[in-house]
Amino acid sequence: MAETIDVAFIDGRRCCGRGAPVRRRGPLGNDRPVFRAANADDVDQAMRSAARAFPAWSRTPFAERLEILQRYADAARAQRESLARLLAEEVGKPLWECREEAGAIAGKVDLTVRAFAERAVDRATELEGFRGMLRYRPHGVFAVFSPYNLPMHLPNGHLVPALLGGNTVVIKSSEHAPRSALALVELLLEAGLPAEAVQLLPGERETGEAIVAHGLLRGLAFTGSSTTGRAIHRALGGRTEVITALEMGGNNPMLVLDDTDPAVMGPLVALSSMLTAGQRCTSARRLIVPRGAHGDAVVEAVLRACAGLRISNALAEPEPFCGPLVAPEAADAVLAAYEARVAEGAEVLLPMRRLGAISPAALSPGVLDVTDARLPDTEVFGPLLHVIRVDDFDAGLKAAADTRYGLSAALCGGSVTDFERFRDAVGAGIVNRNRPTNGALSTLPFGGSGWSGNHRPAGFFSVDYCVWAMASTEAESVTLPGRLPPGMANS
Repeated sequence: MAETIDVAFIDGRRCCGRGAPVRRRGPLGNDRPVFRAANADDVDQAMRSAARAFPAWSRTPFAERLEILQRYADAARAQRESLARLLAEEVGKPLWECREEAGAIAGKVDLTVRAFAERAVDRATELEGFRGMLRYRPHGVFAVFSPYNLPMHLPNGHLVPALLGGNTVVIKSSEHAPRSALALVELLLEAGLPAEAVQLLPGERETGEAIVAHGLLRGLAFTGSSTTGRAIHRALGGRTEVITALEMGGNNPMLVLDDTDPAVMGPLVALSSMLTAGQRCTSARRLIVPRGAHGDAVVEAVLRACAGLRISNALAEPEPFCGPLVAPEAADAVLAAYEARVAEGAEVLLPMRRLGAISPAALSPGVLDVTDARLPDTEVFGPLLHVIRVDDFDAGLKAAADTRYGLSAALCGGSVTDFERFRDAVGAGIVNRNRPTNGALSTLPFGGSGWSGNHRPAGFFSVDYCVWAMASTEAESVTLPGRLPPGMANS
C-alpha cells in the first residue's frame, strides 16, 4: 500500500485526515501521492478550533493583522520559484504561467488594503448630542473552497481579505492540488498567523458537504463548477447566517465583427480559448462570426493559431504555450464532450486528439462549427471552441446572450455604440471590448450572474462579503431627546 502524505492542518497541527484514501493520477498520468480525506470528525474538529480562535483574532487590531499578512507576502515573494515549481508539478501548467500565479500571491495583500480603504472603512458622523458609527465586522468561521486550475491564486484571493477582516478560515483544498493549498498555510504560519486561525481540510465531495452542513459555518467562498456551486446554494437554503460567494464558470461568448483583422483575431481567439489548456472559467467557449468571407477568414486564422500552439509538459524546453489537463480523467471528460457534439451534428474544423506521447491528460485544441447543431448550454472545461456563424449584428447579440451563464464575454470590432448594445445584451459580470474574455484586472470585481455566480464578485470587491456593516448611534450619557412625541409625558 502506498504511503500517505500529511496534507491536512487541523487544530494547530499538520496531520493526516481520517477519511478514505484519495488516489488520483497527475497531469503526466503518474500516480499522485496518496492522502486521506478529512472526514466529518476532522471537519468538526477544524470548525471548532477555528471558532475558538475567532474571538482573539477578530479583536486583534487591523494593523497587527496587516503586519502578519505583509510578512506572508514577503515570504511568498521569497519563495516564488519553489511555489511555481510545486504548481507545475501538481497541476501541469507551464512554468511561465505558474510563476505568474505564484507571483500574484503577494500583490493581493496591498490590493486588499486598498479595497478596505475604499469599501469597508469604519467611520463616524457627528450629530447633535450623539454620533452615528459605521463599523465593519467579521463573520466568524469562513470556508474557502479551492479549485485546481489556479489552486494558489484563487483561494488566496479569499484568504487575504477574510483574514484581514478578522475571520478565521477553513480551506477545503482540491483533491488535485492539496500540496498547493498546504503551501499557502505554511506561508501564513511562517508569517506568524495564530495556528488555529487557519485550518486545511483536503478531500472530495464528502469533505465539502460536511463543511457546508456544519453549524459553526458563517461564510463560504466557492470557486468551481456550476453543478457543485448550485448544490452548495441549495444546501445552504434558509441558513441566512451564512454569507456565500459563488464563482461557477461560464459558457463565454466572443463576438467578432467584420471590421477586424483576421491576422490579429487568430492569435487573440486562441489565447482567449486555449490558455491553461482551456481550464479557465473565463475561457472563450463560443466564437461568433459573421457569415461570409470575413467570418471564414477569421475562422481560418483561428484554426492556424490553435494548430500551431506548442503543447508539452510543464518543464519542457522551449517553454510550451500550455501543458496537459490536470489529470487523465479531466481529459477523458473533455474528449467525451467533444465526441458527443460531433455525434449531434457539429462539424469538425480542427480535430481534438489525445497527445499520448506527452501524457494521457494532454489534448490538442478542438474547434467545432455548431451553427446548425442543437447542443446543451454547458461549460466544457478544456481546449474546445465552438464556432457559430450569424447573419448580422442583431443575430450575433442574440447568440451571445443565449446562455444561462453570465461570467465573461467579449466583443471585437464595431463602435462604442455596438459595444454598449453588446454589454447590455449579454449582462455578464466581465464584458470586454477588443480584448480576450479571460482578461481580468485585479483592481476590478471578478464574478458573474446566472449559473456563473450569485452577484458577489471576488477580486477587488471580495472585501464586501468578508465583512458586514454594523451601524450604531452613540452618546456619552443617557439623555432624553429634546422633544418627546405627542402623548408622552415630559417629566
